[in-house]
Amino acid sequence: MPPKQQPSKKAEQKRREKVIEDKTFGMKNKKGAQNQKYVQQIQNQLRNSNARAEQAKAAEAKKKKEMDELRDLNKLLRPVEQKVQRDVDPKSVVCAFFKSGMCHKGAKCKFSHDLAVEQKTQKKNLYVDSRDLKKEEEDNMENWDENKLNEVVNKKHGEANKKLNQTTIVCKYFIQAVEESKYGWFWECPNGGDKCIYRHCLPEGYVLKKDKKKMEEQDKENQISLEELIEKERAALQGKNLTKITLQSFVAWKKRKLREKKEKEAEEEKAKKDKIKAGKAVCCYLRNICIISLLVSECQKIYQIY
Repeated sequence: MPPKQQPSKKAEQKRREKVIEDKTFGMKNKKGAQNQKYVQQIQNQLRNSNARAEQAKAAEAKKKKEMDELRDLNKLLRPVEQKVQRDVDPKSVVCAFFKSGMCHKGAKCKFSHDLAVEQKTQKKNLYVDSRDLKKEEEDNMENWDENKLNEVVNKKHGEANKKLNQTTIVCKYFIQAVEESKYGWFWECPNGGDKCIYRHCLPEGYVLKKDKKKMEEQDKENQISLEELIEKERAALQGKNLTKITLQSFVAWKKRKLREKKEKEAEEEKAKKDKIKAGKAVCCYLRNICIISLLVSECQKIYQIY
């Protein structure tokens, strides 16, 4: 859209004169000193308001220009999306956006924001089995030729039978190495190295024993003692209209509680006895009915005989 055409000086002058005329409408003796002073004030106000509006527009245009320049600069200097191999721990790699001062994720960023990490070697990812990555690289069909394809087709069933021994159970030697901080790029499984049938990666959400101990210690530090809890609850009750506990009031409360407990036990015992009595009555009633029915049947048999 083309920019709006600015009003000409003549049009602006006419607008000012009209505003002055509207504000001085009905005024008598406009050429008097006092009235001329009032007209001069109106003219100054109009001039200052126009100047302020122009300054605000200029400041807004300058700010917009700076923002556009900054946006273009960020597009030029913005680093490409950072990627690492699956068997590399992202926290052992410095965030490229953080180095450029453009990462706003903070603690949620999966990469490290510690520049000292750059001087250290990359760590292996404990949640990915590196042998799976090797298989993925080797089994990529993009690198196969016709001979390789035929070889894979011929060996398909044999390879499937070999993989029957593989399991999803995590290798105990792997867990031991991780717990003892011996796992790394040069670690080799004592159970056959890469031929080990067990998994060399931790399940999602698995917590190591050493990490559990640290978490328990932190929980103990954060946990308040019974005395502190009592004092805290007492402090919360201060300022309320409550009855103070004395030896006499405590003894009376204890007796009342014991009495209520005995009454409750007596009621439960009575309910049990009533239930038993009701059951016995039902049994007696059923037994009498059975006896009567037997007598009736016997009488009928005797009557039929005679």
